[in-house]
Amino acid sequence: MRHAPRDGAHQPSVLIADSRWTEGSPAGTTGVAPGAAKFRRRLMRSLFLGVHVALSLALTMATGRAEAAEPIRIGYLGPLSGVFAQAGKDMLDGLKLSLEQAGYEAAGRRIELIDEDTEGNPAVAQAKYRKLVSHDKIHVLTGVLLSHIGYALAGPIERDRLPTLMLTTPDDLTKRKPVKYIVRSNFAASQPMHALGDYAARVLTYKRVVAVAMDNPFGHEQIAGFQKVFEDHGGRVVQKLWAPLNTLDFAPYLSQINREAEAVVSVFVAAQAARYVKQYREQGPRIPLIGSGVMIDEHVLRTMGDEAIGVTGALIWSPTLQSAANQAFMRLAEPKLGRTPAYFHAVMYSTGRWVVEAAKLVNGQVEDREKFLAAIRRAIETTEDPRGPIKLDDFGNPTQNVYILKVERVGGKLQATVVHTYPSVSQFWTYKADEFLKSPAYSRDYPPARP
Repeated sequence: MRHAPRDGAHQPSVLIADSRWTEGSPAGTTGVAPGAAKFRRRLMRSLFLGVHVALSLALTMATGRAEAAEPIRIGYLGPLSGVFAQAGKDMLDGLKLSLEQAGYEAAGRRIELIDEDTEGNPAVAQAKYRKLVSHDKIHVLTGVLLSHIGYALAGPIERDRLPTLMLTTPDDLTKRKPVKYIVRSNFAASQPMHALGDYAARVLTYKRVVAVAMDNPFGHEQIAGFQKVFEDHGGRVVQKLWAPLNTLDFAPYLSQINREAEAVVSVFVAAQAARYVKQYREQGPRIPLIGSGVMIDEHVLRTMGDEAIGVTGALIWSPTLQSAANQAFMRLAEPKLGRTPAYFHAVMYSTGRWVVEAAKLVNGQVEDREKFLAAIRRAIETTEDPRGPIKLDDFGNPTQNVYILKVERVGGKLQATVVHTYPSVSQFWTYKADEFLKSPAYSRDYPPARP
């Protein structure tokens, strides 16, 4: 049987309450006025309720402290070995830059980063993804390079309802097959190439172009985006040549290029891009080379020589941008990295900042995936970014500036100089989304070449 405490803070109030009823009672009586027992019962119930509330509050506070002690776990997937390793390492370093800037903390909770190497292989990527989700119990996934890996992970991410900031670019992940929990941190593959198609037709005034590109969805969709807009302006892509991802010798492809073309448009990434541009200058036709801005990004440019001079491309960021946000990023990144940052650094730096800001917006409650996802979307649009202003469309893809870049040697160093800006470029270019989505998806064979 439990009794009310005989000592302590509660006892005097009981005595005072009793004295109010016994004062002036006749001698020889019990001193208990009518209603006193009822009052005591009511008082005891109040005391019991007070103790219960205090215990509940203590338990809640203890639980809150336990949750606060649990780190926010960020997963990273990217190629840290193989032909695309440099891009994957730049991505990871960019993410680390933002988390170091935040002190690996957000909303009173520590941040833990767990990185895994996909080796550029979809099967390996799926296994590493399962490990991050099931074993490490990450709250958000970041990174992911190569379109075929992005497509391979889309189903598991949707099933697991895992907030994901994906760098990879498959068009249909934010067009015909959007996944609610995937937000693109980068661009849809065709997005910047729409702008390049416009620039090639209207500014460079090319009429006949040959495409040579990597034989994967990124290459297919980038070339198709270029071709769609270029041909809308009266140009023609007269030939398409596709090189497998493991190609080291491009001579068989360069020798096939139609010599009546005015330019070649190409898409290659990382080490393959460096080899291609060098061999193009040595063995290819003496006509201009244009293409994906990733092909002349700093991660490739730092390994190139004069063969890169004059190559023109389209991308969403350049280290030469003069905005205050980009200059602040450059001042942070260059000393930390010991070199000029690459586009992959910039995109993943933004990704980390968005995760940190989103965690703050939900007061650290990242376990609420719906609220956390909504906060990520809000952070993307409200956090000043090195690349410029960003708005997310209804499909989870950024509407953002696209910069036409041209490689020059400035002060003895190669750089991709901004020569033109297309502001607020949608993944649908200037087409209406509903009409665009009725047409066939960009692919290896669509639009077809027009010899």
